[in-house]
Amino acid sequence: MRLHTISCSLLGLIWTWGFSIVPITQPLLSMQVASMTDQRRLELMGEAKEMFYHGFNKYMNHAFPKDELNPLKCSGRGSDKTNPNNIIINDVLGDYSLTLIDSLDSFVVFNDKAGFESAIRNVIEHVSFNVNSKVQVFEANIRVLGGLLSGHLFATDPRFGFKIDGYNNELLELAYDLGQRLLPAFQNSKTGIPYPRVNLRYGVPKSETRETCTAGAGTLILEFGVLSRLMNDTKFENVARRALFSIWNRRTDLDLVGNVINIQTGQWIHTAASTGAGIDSFYEYLLKAYVLFGESEYLHIFNEAYSAVLRYIRDETGYLYRNVNILNGGLMSAWVDSLSAYFPGLQVLAGDLDNAIKSHLFYYNIWRKYRALPERFNFHLRNVEIASYPLRPEFIESTYFLYRATKDPFYLHVGEMVLEDLQSYARVECGFASVKDVLTKKLEGRMESFALSETFKYLYLLFDTENVFNKLDDNFVFTTEAHIFPLTAQYWKKTWKHKDNFTCSAYKNPKKLASSILERPDADIARELVGFEEMSLPFLDPYGYCEAPQADPLILDVSYGEAPDSDGQLVIHVQYR
Repeated sequence: MRLHTISCSLLGLIWTWGFSIVPITQPLLSMQVASMTDQRRLELMGEAKEMFYHGFNKYMNHAFPKDELNPLKCSGRGSDKTNPNNIIINDVLGDYSLTLIDSLDSFVVFNDKAGFESAIRNVIEHVSFNVNSKVQVFEANIRVLGGLLSGHLFATDPRFGFKIDGYNNELLELAYDLGQRLLPAFQNSKTGIPYPRVNLRYGVPKSETRETCTAGAGTLILEFGVLSRLMNDTKFENVARRALFSIWNRRTDLDLVGNVINIQTGQWIHTAASTGAGIDSFYEYLLKAYVLFGESEYLHIFNEAYSAVLRYIRDETGYLYRNVNILNGGLMSAWVDSLSAYFPGLQVLAGDLDNAIKSHLFYYNIWRKYRALPERFNFHLRNVEIASYPLRPEFIESTYFLYRATKDPFYLHVGEMVLEDLQSYARVECGFASVKDVLTKKLEGRMESFALSETFKYLYLLFDTENVFNKLDDNFVFTTEAHIFPLTAQYWKKTWKHKDNFTCSAYKNPKKLASSILERPDADIARELVGFEEMSLPFLDPYGYCEAPQADPLILDVSYGEAPDSDGQLVIHVQYR
């Protein structure tokens, strides 16, 4: 299977490495249905931008310099020192102004240079990693290290107009300091796979578990690789490469990797393969490492891994990607999680648009059913298994990439649906609150940093068709936290010579049977898998009452008079109309 890269899908161009561009001569999709006016698109673009600033300003006013905003209490939250075992909080919050760092390059997307400079000054003034906090390596890498590196790249690259006078690489120095503090996670590992957590001041605790997930070890190469190249220090990229290849080298004969592995023995502890939580960004970083660094080995591994996904994890309908046993491909559970909604976007980057469209329709119908994406959905029972929705971006991310690839206005309307739903139930006075239960829309007091770094960013980019990042012809990538890495050629390995010449053809609507996504003859399959029924009649009253049917009123024109030869009798004349 030959799979291809980012620019062909995002820019509507056929792309070859070395930046030779051939315009596509045929439209990607017919535009005959349900288009969105420019006025409405611009209104939604402005609304998405306002949503970001509503959340960010409330964080700065009520939570900064703490890590995260509690939007229901208008207060800040850092690590939970009273309960070190509270990994839901402590894996992510490390007392380093997380939301601020995670939001840095969002200001570039919104073309807000003043906001960008102010945010960077606040990071320089307030952030230190010399803290007694045990954090998850994965989360610190994608949210914090990625945010610092992206901020530094834009603060120093004159191409984007965000270069800051007087900036002296302070973000890069912070990134290097954080990277050094994460390195102990790789020490004393016989396989090279890192421990899942590290104390930023004291290293890996002696009691730390030896089990980690595949994504935790396989989602480091972009950030660690960029840090190595910017600092001219290979140790970060080397340990990340070793961890990534150590995972892949332990694949089964089916070319499947499991979910949880012992870092000392290399034995799989949880043997479920999927595209969701615990594995998801392992696939993502294989392909994006090829796009960013141009090294073919990443693409070759991705091709093998993706072929196995299509062969064993994808179900027979082509819409659903399951949890299967890595040894025999047998079904292990009947649920999918919301994190796996990123996968259609990755399929776009791989040039596999038909499968991307199908898998996206599955999550689209789940969203329509609940007006959100629950953390777990049971596709056998066709109902919610874990009901929370913490404002995750993955479904919106895939919607964005599919619109860039197809230009089908259907995806603009999907974004409109998501935006309006978030505004209706998640917006509160102090920002946006996570949904504790998608069935009742009860909220809880967290606004995770990815709401600002990803969710609102992707919504805005969906509607801002003229944004610089929607037109940039370069080997840049969005990381799994939506941090933007535009790595210039000076940071490529000088010994590398790319011999592959990959091209992407335009998306062709299957057999020209439909003029838009929802008019495909197979589009209802995803709705049926989810069990979503569109109601054309009002819901029945639970107590059995029913309303009388409404009809036009009967109007009578009445007049009085005497009929001829009636001997004075009263006659009533009635006319119906």
